[in-house]
Order: sequence, then structure tokens, then C-alpha cells
Amino acid sequence: MTDTRLIHTVGVGAIEWLWAHRDGFRLQPDVDPEIGFLERFKPVGELALICKVLFREGVAGSRQAELARRLLDHAWRETLDGGAMLVRGQRTEPISPIPFEVYLPFKELGYSHPEVERAAALNHRLDSWVAFEVTPTRRLGLSAFQRRYGLTPRPPEADLVGGTWLARTPEPWTVEGHIAYDVTHTVFHLTDWGENPGGLPPDIADYLATWLPVWIDDWLDLERWDLLGELLVVDACLPRPTLDERAWRAFAAAQQPDGAMPAIRTMPEGEPDEVFDIVYHPTLVAAFASVLATSRALSELAEAS
Repeated sequence: MTDTRLIHTVGVGAIEWLWAHRDGFRLQPDVDPEIGFLERFKPVGELALICKVLFREGVAGSRQAELARRLLDHAWRETLDGGAMLVRGQRTEPISPIPFEVYLPFKELGYSHPEVERAAALNHRLDSWVAFEVTPTRRLGLSAFQRRYGLTPRPPEADLVGGTWLARTPEPWTVEGHIAYDVTHTVFHLTDWGENPGGLPPDIADYLATWLPVWIDDWLDLERWDLLGELLVVDACLPRPTLDERAWRAFAAAQQPDGAMPAIRTMPEGEPDEVFDIVYHPTLVAAFASVLATSRALSELAEAS
């Protein structure tokens, strides 16, 4: 099993970089409507999700936890204007689920905005919410988010799992990048972002136990650090994680001295905002993988002692 300190250090560096580049979590209120005002909301929602996992697992050091809380406060107050930008986003695209997806982890962490909540309750009752066309994996995620919010999922999660690629356990050699990301997010939704490994149906857990190590080796060889990080999260979500030492050592070695994680091979070059847009996601994933794998490793050590 990989040295827990190495795994933990990856997350420490990632949070340091995210804090130092917090202004990269920015919106574009005057963006061309053809591009979409809500596109810039995704990084903010992902940040909140990862910070929620960090607080939930309780393995972060004091500085790491402090920076995560300061990041959340900054994103809520400065980026989202206390939730007002979510209201604006919902008015701009009334049926888009993005404001709801971004709001939920903030709400779970103690932030609130009444008008966003009224919009969520209203949209939940609309047939257009169910008819809104998304991939099976994202539909599963939306229903899981509704459950966590306290709404009755429409449709129920149990009705949606079978429509995902992963639930059909197809030929494992057909996996490519887009499918692999769907696989990882199916696992995230079924386990509530690693909180409940028992949420994976046994046949899916067995399939992943067999083929995940192969996929990890593949994307490690390709130096696709963003996707490798997500696969390392999936490993930590399994009932019996491997915490693959070769993969974790290479993943840690790819991380830059300032904590940034490149998406593919090496760090990109360009203007700071452009670099942030490429690097923020693999760096968030590095923080996610680190905290969840550290928690699982410590649990296994405690059980063995």
C-alpha cells in the first residue's frame, strides 16, 4: 500500500495552489449568449463538492481545512455574490440544472439563499425538469442531488442506474476518455462522492475490482493525470481499495512544486487565466483523490492494528 504521507501531501499542495489562484474562480456576466453564461459556474460547484468531501472525511490538517473554508467563503461571497449570481443564472436559463447543482454543496456546508431555494422547489415540480435531455450518468447525478437536497428524486435513482454504461459492465477494452469520465461519475453518484462505498451494486463493484487496475495502468502510461486522478478516486470508493503504489507515486511526481496538477503530461503555457482553466480541474481532482485515499488508508491501518 502507498505511503499515506505521500497521498496526503498531494492534497496539501493542491489546496495551496487553489487558494493562491482563487481569483481564477470567476464568472463572465457579459459573455456572449451563444457561449452560455452558466459555463463558468462549473468550477465553483466542483470546488464546493471537493471541500465538502474534505470536511466530511476529517483527515485534513488545520491549514488545509482553514484554506478550504476560506476558498468556500471567497467563492460564495466574491464569485457568487452571496448566491445572487445563482439567481441570475437561473433567470437566464430557467430550466438549467446548473444553479441547483452548484448550490447544493454550498447549502450542505451552511450557505443559503432563499430565492435559489424557491427556484429549486419550483423546477422540481416541472415536467421540463424530467424531460431535460442529459446523459444517463448526469441524470443519475441530478436525482442523487435531489435526494440530498430533501426532494423526491425525479426519476428515482434506482430507475436510472441501469441506463449507465458502467451498470451494463460492457467489454472493458472499449473504454475511452469520455466513457471513462462517465464511469467515474457513475461511481461518485452511487457512493455519494465516496461517503458510502456500499452504494455500489455488487456486480459493479466486482467489475471495477477486476478492470479498474487495468484502466489505471493505461492512463498512467498515457500521463493523463486528470483522468488518472478520477480513477484513483474510484479506487478509494471501492469496498476494498488497492491504493496502487505505482500510480500514486507517478501522480505525486507529476504535481508541480506549487501544487498544480497538469491535465496531460506537463504544465501548459499561456496567460494565467488560460492556464487556470486547464489546470484547475486536475488540481481539484488531486485534492479529492488525496483526501479520500488518505481516509481509506488510515481506516485500513486502524483495522489492521
